[in-house]
Amino acid sequence: MNAGVIPVSNDTFEQMVLKSATPVVVDFWAPWCGPCRMVAPEMEKVAAGLDERGKVVKVNIDEQPALASRYGVMSIPTLMIFDGEQIVGKHVGYIKGEVLLDSLNDYLAKK
Repeated sequence: MNAGVIPVSNDTFEQMVLKSATPVVVDFWAPWCGPCRMVAPEMEKVAAGLDERGKVVKVNIDEQPALASRYGVMSIPTLMIFDGEQIVGKHVGYIKGEVLLDSLNDYLAKK
């Protein structure tokens, strides 16, 4: 069973994302961002739908500005899909969990 959406920091990003054996959706967000709060339950749906085939993590850009800067996050929410160190997908703004999960399933089917 998937652990849900996992908060990550500068200290845990490399291990949890870049060295992950499965694709990772990274949700760059902030607590004051209305659309980010709307995306949060959608990311829980994605995490549940991925099971062990991937995971979803979140990066609070107020607490981890270096990560936001490193990946060029200019607007939030920004969702990036990492496969190892490679960014294989990106979406800025609200997205329904089902749409993102369908996209991820298509990507996983082609791997």
